[in-house]
Amino acid sequence: MSIGSHGRRLWVSALAAVLLGSVLPALADGVTEHGKALVEVNCARCHAIGETDKSSHPDAPAFRTLSKRYPITDLEEALAEGISTGHPDMPEWVASPDQIEAIIAYISSLQQP
Repeated sequence: MSIGSHGRRLWVSALAAVLLGSVLPALADGVTEHGKALVEVNCARCHAIGETDKSSHPDAPAFRTLSKRYPITDLEEALAEGISTGHPDMPEWVASPDQIEAIIAYISSLQQP
């Protein structure tokens, strides 16, 4: 029994959709975990970076509440140029595009309604 080229294309498309459906969430989880690791190293000494912790610096907002201040995607430019604002003694840090993607993914995963 031959399924023909149209049937073969449909079968390949369906297989690709199934594979992507199982791979993309795992990739997203990897990016989010990378972002968590980055903020643990670079931000956790002042900011609350988890779901329930408290910022140790009085002027450092908890990452889980950042979307109440501004859209999380607005952080992309600041991270690319080097965040030099925030609390007065915040160190300047310039992130790479991959780091920015990971940090935004992690911070977005924390946001509370």
